[in-house]
Amino acid sequence: MAYTFTEKKRLRKSFASRTNTLPVPFLLATQLESYRAFLQEGRSREERLNEGLQAAFTSIFPIVSHSGNARLEYVSYTLGEPVFDIKECQQRGLTYCAPLRAKVRLVIMDKEASKPTIKEVKEQEVYMGEIPLMTPTGSFVINGTERVIVSQLHRSPGVFFEHDRGKTHSSGKLLFSARVIPYRGSWLDFEFDAKDILFFRVDRRRKMPVTILLKALGYTPATILDDFFSKDTFYINTQGVQFELVPERLRGEIARFDICGKDGHVIVAKDKRITAKHIRELDAAGVKKWAVPAEFVVGRVLSHDVVDTGTGELVARANDEITEDLLTKLAAAGIEKFNTLYTNDLDHGAFISQTLRTDDTTDEYAAKVAIYRMMRPGEPPTEDAVKALFGNLFFSEERYDLSAVGRMKFNRRIGRDELTGAGTLSTEDIVAVIKILVELRNGRGEIDDIDHLGNRRVRSVGELAENQFRAGLVRVERAVRERLSQAESDNLMPHDLINAKPVSAAIKEFFGSSQLSQFMDQTNPLSEITHKRRVSALGPGGLTRERAGFEVRDVHPTHYGRVCPIETPEGPNIGLINSLALFARTNWYGFIETPYRKVVNNRVTDEIEFLSAIEESKYVIAQANAELDAKDKFKDDLVSCRYKNEFTLSTPDRIEYMDVAPAQIVSVAASLIPFLEHDDANRALMGSNMQRQAVPCLRPEKPFVGTGIERTAAVDSGTVVTAYRGGIVDYIDASRIVIRVHDEEARAGEVGVDIYSLIKYTRSNQNTNINQRPLVKVGDVIARGDVIADGASTDMGELALGQNMLVAFMPWNGYNFEDSILINEKVVAEDRYTSIHIEELSVVARDTKLGPEEITRDISNLAERQLGRLDDSGIIAIGAEVEAGDVLVGKVTPKGETQLTPEEKLLRAIFGEKASDVKDTSLKVPSGMSGVVIDVQVFTREGIERDKRAQSIIDTQLAEYRKDMTDRMRIVEDDTFARLEKLLHLKVANGGPKKLAKGSKVTRDYLESVNRHDWFDIRLADDEASRQVESLKDSLTQKRIEFDAMFEEKKKKLTAGDELPPGVQKMVKVYLAVKRRLQPGDKMAGRHGNKGVVSKIVPVEDMPFMADGRPVDIVLNPLGVPSRMNIGQILETHLGWASKGLGERIGEMLAAQTKTLVKDMRHFLKEIYNQSGKSEDLDSFSDDEVIELARNLTKGVPFASPVFDGASE
Repeated sequence: MAYTFTEKKRLRKSFASRTNTLPVPFLLATQLESYRAFLQEGRSREERLNEGLQAAFTSIFPIVSHSGNARLEYVSYTLGEPVFDIKECQQRGLTYCAPLRAKVRLVIMDKEASKPTIKEVKEQEVYMGEIPLMTPTGSFVINGTERVIVSQLHRSPGVFFEHDRGKTHSSGKLLFSARVIPYRGSWLDFEFDAKDILFFRVDRRRKMPVTILLKALGYTPATILDDFFSKDTFYINTQGVQFELVPERLRGEIARFDICGKDGHVIVAKDKRITAKHIRELDAAGVKKWAVPAEFVVGRVLSHDVVDTGTGELVARANDEITEDLLTKLAAAGIEKFNTLYTNDLDHGAFISQTLRTDDTTDEYAAKVAIYRMMRPGEPPTEDAVKALFGNLFFSEERYDLSAVGRMKFNRRIGRDELTGAGTLSTEDIVAVIKILVELRNGRGEIDDIDHLGNRRVRSVGELAENQFRAGLVRVERAVRERLSQAESDNLMPHDLINAKPVSAAIKEFFGSSQLSQFMDQTNPLSEITHKRRVSALGPGGLTRERAGFEVRDVHPTHYGRVCPIETPEGPNIGLINSLALFARTNWYGFIETPYRKVVNNRVTDEIEFLSAIEESKYVIAQANAELDAKDKFKDDLVSCRYKNEFTLSTPDRIEYMDVAPAQIVSVAASLIPFLEHDDANRALMGSNMQRQAVPCLRPEKPFVGTGIERTAAVDSGTVVTAYRGGIVDYIDASRIVIRVHDEEARAGEVGVDIYSLIKYTRSNQNTNINQRPLVKVGDVIARGDVIADGASTDMGELALGQNMLVAFMPWNGYNFEDSILINEKVVAEDRYTSIHIEELSVVARDTKLGPEEITRDISNLAERQLGRLDDSGIIAIGAEVEAGDVLVGKVTPKGETQLTPEEKLLRAIFGEKASDVKDTSLKVPSGMSGVVIDVQVFTREGIERDKRAQSIIDTQLAEYRKDMTDRMRIVEDDTFARLEKLLHLKVANGGPKKLAKGSKVTRDYLESVNRHDWFDIRLADDEASRQVESLKDSLTQKRIEFDAMFEEKKKKLTAGDELPPGVQKMVKVYLAVKRRLQPGDKMAGRHGNKGVVSKIVPVEDMPFMADGRPVDIVLNPLGVPSRMNIGQILETHLGWASKGLGERIGEMLAAQTKTLVKDMRHFLKEIYNQSGKSEDLDSFSDDEVIELARNLTKGVPFASPVFDGASE
């Protein structure tokens, strides 16, 4: 088992009883992959799939002019390079984005030609605005601040059937309804009312009988009845009326007269119920028709128009009820056979027939007019308008799109096999929906569960951005269509037609002010990860807090392994904002999937399959903690399983899948809570939410008791620095690490050097401090993916949100009443909970009506103590300690002539003009704030001369960049000369510097005596070797030229003027680092929802102490545990105690310094790590590594007690 560089330094002992088949996937994958699919960068035009930007372009183009003589076609798009990098955008308040250019082709047809011929074609690249780029950690930099686009969980497009649960009508009757939801376009609803008449609505407008819609689709009353009903057949002859018998239909009915066999014996007596036995007898008797009295026919409904064959006269219409008069008429007209609708009260209702009676439209056109009047009340219906409106409602690709997901869900629900099809609706689709709805009303079939995750899908960043981009393009399309007619005559180019403003405005609005574009929660690494993995049901096209009921918010069985049942906010958003589970991902359709291990022939394999909620319900799935034997077969005869969203017990032979890990059901934050399984759900919810509020401590400390997810969370959040490629650490200081890459990992022809610039004391969105510290030393050999520097709230590459405290659960003079917390003074003195917060204060010098404001040191009536701290430019020096009221940047603003006070008159008399015409508007430290100035940035408008301070800042930045370049060059040179030495050694030379004789061999001594830059002048006898020397020389020169060019580029960027808001001449930002210590009134919390407020900081001598005289760090109220049922905290303290005790024993062994120290230590560590739970391979550690590991364990041995699979008795 391979350990990473940092893992070897401090192994975490895991109590997990089973190893994870599947490692935890990259936690930010959802965001990164979604946006990658949207941009499709790096893919050639032919390789691009029809999604993201490509799909938006292809759905709008080609745009054809009204006359059809000109069209604008889309060819491809390219994304440029961003002008500024992420850090520069944050400093300058810019958006990190890249220019988008689309190549379009204008095709103009020849009007005069008889058949369509192309007159001319113009192709051109057109600028389409800027597209924000995602940072490697899944956020966006918009106007200098980091933002996150939260994924949205919305109702999937498709068709849904439901009923009102008997709430609409006082009788409690269930009224069924169906709704077809497209991805974009009009909603189509069908609904029954209390009288069982079926109506439809478009976009929730006025309801109309559904037969109007069917008529508008081209049906006649006869074809409607033909499609929706079975028929009964009657014959009229001289004996009267005869009925064609379908015995199956009679079952359960009451006989209205005696039913006799052919020989006349009575099979069913009058008023008796017809049973299955009677039906068998009728079959046996061979009865096909029997004579029925007239009242048996009266009241039935004709299924077709009846025409007198002789005269061609219409005797009766379809859907007419048969009366005795009508029967007589039919007989008189010579009608021998007619059909009626087969209906009954139980499971063949006459709903469509009743609806047809309420409908007074006569034909297709009248039906379309009725729909037009409903959609556009008050407008006169002209024939063209009527047809266009109906055609555009559900049948036009421009106005209506079910999308691939919608079509798949639709076809699945109505029982079709193929899952693809048109994005628009067809007549068959609408009729199929009505048929299923009628079947539901007849008591057959199931309604849909809207909260099932198979009916809700996730829209991630890429899709949301694509929708906005398309909306912008639609606005462009309207304008282009107008201008295309001009293009035919005025010889315009494509860039004259396209105005990119609407597109960039739509994108800007989405990223800047959409409800789903949120200011990133950057308090600590966990809050960043959680924010990016959040799934919200709110937002445009989603729910609203007020309208969301209890059902939507509740935990659903399909959340298992997809959405965390624990982590959700308290308050009005509970259940509407969720977090993705640890292993969850979204599939191509946008449904959330979770992984399972496949079970084949009772044996659990390591084959992983991801199943969505729709697929999962078909299978029997065992839990991750089911006992397996050595052959990976289930030990028990009955195993706890899930089947069709219910928990059951099942025999091993029926099991088809098994969970991959016990922590599969919870999110990242919940999986960081040790002994979660012993906590009440409400407290676990608070615990997982409060971990996100932890402020990074000055000295982060690894948790003694963790869950094993800490390392994954820290690495995936991007807070720590991981190595891109393996290599040897070449140089290191507090702000940069230089690594010489291994030859096998370096790409041909590039510099084998990676330089990592560390983030030093930078302000986060929440004003907390982000600071990275190196973990490696010169000469360390590291591999790809190793953690080489710690960030905020991380310790040796593991998430470290708090501190390990010695806790006593006991009352103490009432100071810990109602969740108050007592703290030992020593904790404060040792800076255990001290944090650094960074405040950004800025000042701008504008151009005012009375003249420009000036940033200067020359300010009247300012104390010398204040002035002494400002430099010549009037800006405070870095490192100055300031408090409330101190001047940071001196600034004066011109003011108009006013009546002078006597003091001002005196000043004016002494000093001349200066005192009166300006007022002091300096930037001062706000009240209640004090700290140390850690950074100053000066931005100057283009064309205004820089002051000394601004120039020195630029010089410092350039010096740092030059240092990077020098390091790269040094490594390149070392590498090149090492190769050159190998090449020259013991080769025969034709001559060279220092009078090297022809024919002599090049020795190491000779090479050392010559300056290595002159080695290139050695002329070798071997032509091939000479060529290699020449190519080395060329590549070195080439690198120098490249580096010089890069330096010049950087210099140009830094010395160019800054983009500032209109009217602003200069802007100065001052960053203050504020140290905050723990004080009464601060909130503290554990990981189990055990929160409280610090009530008193007590001197060490007054604190309760243990048997050995050690005072405790913190005193908690024991009454806070039983009622809240978060017992996890008690178990955590016990395991932490063991951790501390073992650490102390290791410390004693190290202090003893015996001869057999390494051997004893290895033995003792094996006892710790390999007694229970997951075993560690300590034999692979060298002696030095064992001692280093032991030294890092002296404070305490870190334990991992994974969620649902942790330490037991």
